[in-house]
Amino acid sequence: MEFGLTDEQQQIRDEVRRFAENEIVPVAEEYDTGEKYPHDVVGKAAEMGLTGSYIPIEYGGAGYSILDTAIITEELFAYDPGIALSIVSTSFGTESIMNFGTEEQKERFLEPVAMGEAISGAAISEPDTGSDVSSVSTRAEKDGDEWVLNGTKMWITNGTVADFIVVLCKTNPDAEGRYNGFSQIIVETDRDGVKTEKITGKLGIRASDTAEVVFDDVRVPEENLVGTQDAAFMQQMQFFDETRTAVAAQGVGIAKGATREALEYAQDREQFGQSISEFQAIQHKLADMATKTEAARNLTYKAAWNVDQGNDITKLASMAKEYASRVAVDVANEAVQIHGGAGYVNDFPVERFYRDAKITQIYEGTTEIQKNIIARELLGKGF
Repeated sequence: MEFGLTDEQQQIRDEVRRFAENEIVPVAEEYDTGEKYPHDVVGKAAEMGLTGSYIPIEYGGAGYSILDTAIITEELFAYDPGIALSIVSTSFGTESIMNFGTEEQKERFLEPVAMGEAISGAAISEPDTGSDVSSVSTRAEKDGDEWVLNGTKMWITNGTVADFIVVLCKTNPDAEGRYNGFSQIIVETDRDGVKTEKITGKLGIRASDTAEVVFDDVRVPEENLVGTQDAAFMQQMQFFDETRTAVAAQGVGIAKGATREALEYAQDREQFGQSISEFQAIQHKLADMATKTEAARNLTYKAAWNVDQGNDITKLASMAKEYASRVAVDVANEAVQIHGGAGYVNDFPVERFYRDAKITQIYEGTTEIQKNIIARELLGKGF
């Protein structure tokens, strides 16, 4: 693994940075305060190939690697996590279609997302089902040449703005084994029986759309089944190495942005006749913040690189996700502390970073779940 970025990756980072400075920073507070989905910004990001960036070129995407995508994610999240999530999540759920979908499904669903003409979503969590994915109760029953879905999904990113959602549901309740009998089915959100309700009042990532999605006798054609019937649970598990690495990149970005803001503020703010950056206590905070961020970045990039190599990195992906999310929370906390009272209001971005950071310890598997996975891998395979 090379520690330096290629010229192309550095160019990607520079372009994303300019985009964020020009298109995200001026409107970040507006979308956060209003809890509005940033359609205009997402549209501009699509023109740059930032939506569905890992979708293969043959389906209209940029064909970026997982490491490339981690670099993009980090840079976007360093400016505003809410809008950043809105951009990178436009392709949620397409991983299943790319890896297990039919050619017709890929052409029909991937290309519009890659071109910025459609938004996708993935529906896994339910009101009573979070970390325990195997407890999903949403049902899909076969009726002739159609699937009929009933159930409720909760905390669904893009729930009210998505054009289609890949739904994890139970298709064989009598299947033996805890992890059998699940399937993934594509549901277009304009079908009869699909009801969505936006969730407001979130602590952070307010620009990103989150919703409750209800399926009430929703009928979809049998060809909307993704992959093998009743085998979706194990299919779903294959993507967590990628998605958890992506969340790790989000955490790195938040830590990077918070550190940058704290560094700038510390050099500008004066107390007792000098810049507060002259005080050793502040210097030590900044040093710790930068060191933790760099460590999280290296762990995340290593995970992303190994995903690209096709290696089994379940332990490493969970390590990256757990550590980078913890660093994001810790660094954002210190950034607010350096700002003092000014960091407690939305005059400065650190207040937003502080609120946004916490979700990285919750979605795509909580901190506790990541530690369980790491311990299980260690006990089973050694260190």
